[in-house]
Amino acid sequence: MGVSIMDDVMARIDSDFFKIDDNAAIKVNAVEDVLTEDEEVLLRLTPDRRDYILESIFKGLPFVLLWVAFDVFAITMMVNSGAFAHMGAIIFLIIGFFALHLLPVWLYVAGIVRRIGGYKNVEYVFTDRRLIIRSGLVGIDFKFFYYSDITSVDVKVGLWDRMFKVGDIYVKSTTQAAVLEDVHNPYQYGAKIQELIQDIKTDISYPNALRPDENPGYGTKYNKK
Repeated sequence: MGVSIMDDVMARIDSDFFKIDDNAAIKVNAVEDVLTEDEEVLLRLTPDRRDYILESIFKGLPFVLLWVAFDVFAITMMVNSGAFAHMGAIIFLIIGFFALHLLPVWLYVAGIVRRIGGYKNVEYVFTDRRLIIRSGLVGIDFKFFYYSDITSVDVKVGLWDRMFKVGDIYVKSTTQAAVLEDVHNPYQYGAKIQELIQDIKTDISYPNALRPDENPGYGTKYNKK
């Protein structure tokens, strides 16, 4: 009688399974640091740098310009009316306008800085088991999408994206969602991801003799053990 998948997994677990080097744990930066045993990287994608940065600049620019124009007009009117003849009015201007009322502008600037600073850490990596999304500005964040858990894959290409021949791939699983932003050939990669997901899910669901070396599956192309 063959050995079940669970028996095979449990045979590899012993008292040393969860032992971790604390010094090495804080050095996790690259995708290779989070790969499991025998996991193979198939494809690496990164956003188009120009579109990734310029999109963050121009996306909220009209609103910010209108906001700044309104504040400049309001301040000019108050100055002309002599409202800033007293120190209290000047303090109100600094705190009320430049600190609080211009908050949307500061958030807009912070978003651009975060986008520029974090670009070098953005990477979309496809392995033979899952999709790994790497990002972060100060610390490195990872999102993991096992292909069997992905429920939908959508591709969106906006007017701005067309200028740079890129698009966004929206991936949603049973527990989370993410966007692969500004990647080249989005339609082709989106179709490949959908095909891979379909093959793996069918391969898992189709009855087979406890996963022999050659799994016929259900007419799928995924033959990974």
